[in-house]
Amino acid sequence: MPSVTDFPARGKILSVQDGLVVFSPANTNYEMHLLAEGNVPPDFTTGVIEALIHVSARKIWTVRSGGNFVAPIFGPPRTLQGRIRYLDEERMVLHCGVPIIVALPLDQSVYDLTNGPLTVNRLANVAALPEATFELLTKTVAKA
Repeated sequence: MPSVTDFPARGKILSVQDGLVVFSPANTNYEMHLLAEGNVPPDFTTGVIEALIHVSARKIWTVRSGGNFVAPIFGPPRTLQGRIRYLDEERMVLHCGVPIIVALPLDQSVYDLTNGPLTVNRLANVAALPEATFELLTKTVAKA
């Protein structure tokens, strides 16, 4: 059975300073500013790594069409849109150019499911709360 850890984000750490990681996911122009969970050594700025990116949802919509994206391109992720790759009662993995683990709220009033329920492979749009986090999974995967 799959779990959220089966959907790591691959990319490069651009910088680490005072618990803030600037992460550039592979095959994107994003520079995500994320709070480090645990210790991320500053020397991890070479090579491709795997990590988990976590956000908490403030509002969730199902959408009929559109692309995969994270906004803003530079800074902490605030708006996410993409396909649901994993879903359970507490979390989903949204592939929006990069896989992001979204903590689902308990309050049902934050869901706008006019285009159908949350299901795997359906498009969803998420307004994220501040303080997205970064969890380093591996050391260097490959030199880039």
